Amino acid sequence: MNAYSTEHNSQTELTSAPVLIAGDSEASLRRAIMTVEAAGARVGAAIPLEQASERIEIQPSASAVWIELERDGGPVMDRLLAQVSHDASEGRYCAVVSASKDLLDLAFLGVGGSPVELLIDGNDAERAAALAVSTSGIHQYRKVSDIASDRSSERLRQLSDEVGRIASTLARLSSGPDATPRTIPELRTGDAPQIPAEAVRQVIRARRLRNRFFKEDLFADPAWDMLLDLLQAEIAQLRVPVSSLCIAAAVPATTALRWLKTMTDQGIFRRRADPHDGRRVFVELSPEASLAMRQYFAEVGPVGTV
Repeated sequence: MNAYSTEHNSQTELTSAPVLIAGDSEASLRRAIMTVEAAGARVGAAIPLEQASERIEIQPSASAVWIELERDGGPVMDRLLAQVSHDASEGRYCAVVSASKDLLDLAFLGVGGSPVELLIDGNDAERAAALAVSTSGIHQYRKVSDIASDRSSERLRQLSDEVGRIASTLARLSSGPDATPRTIPELRTGDAPQIPAEAVRQVIRARRLRNRFFKEDLFADPAWDMLLDLLQAEIAQLRVPVSSLCIAAAVPATTALRWLKTMTDQGIFRRRADPHDGRRVFVELSPEASLAMRQYFAEVGPVGTV
């Protein structure tokens, strides 16, 4: 695989730190280059995955590192994701990992607990948005949308709204109208009601049934769908991998991962490593969230909820 080096004459681009690109194929490198250049950023270099770790160490400055993954790169990929996750958490640079859906679990295992933007099978608008979020924050969406098509601009606005909804929802979870902080009740022995598994399954089926009569995204509520799925799994004593939970969220994988990361940061979800497979991670409700869900179902009673 060849390494790509790009030179640009734009004075605006030359005054900003470049983006370092790493990919696992010629095609993945080309696609990442197109994304970065379309967003108005400068590409410092585009290199094979196996050379990325060393290049990152010697790179004097970079506005971001973009990693493009099409297949399982094994230990080389694992080490690079761990390095980027650590560096991004330390504030050394911003990072985006773009991966295929087949790599969802591995990608989340590598960078899911860090500020790295994780993009799964993203379209052009979502890829540009991921770079904008990573390097400039949510308020830069308008700047990126200036170079997108009308359709892409609409998608970028939706992504901006999506991030805003996450922030607003979590703000409501953590504080009431009087801004007094609230937390999920502490778990106490004997407090958790026993909820029939069928009661949770009926709610999940009812929610999915709505999609037969209305547009699927009309009732999108990934946080609640994931809470229901994890509660059902807990009652059935099943373990839930990241990819399965993203399917249960009934939204695009990138959106589900954003919610998953935020809910984990809030202590509502917990990550648990698979003791039999070091390259897999499961998600479960925290004890406090489990108690809250069970008490909710107990109070709602046989009326049920959707």
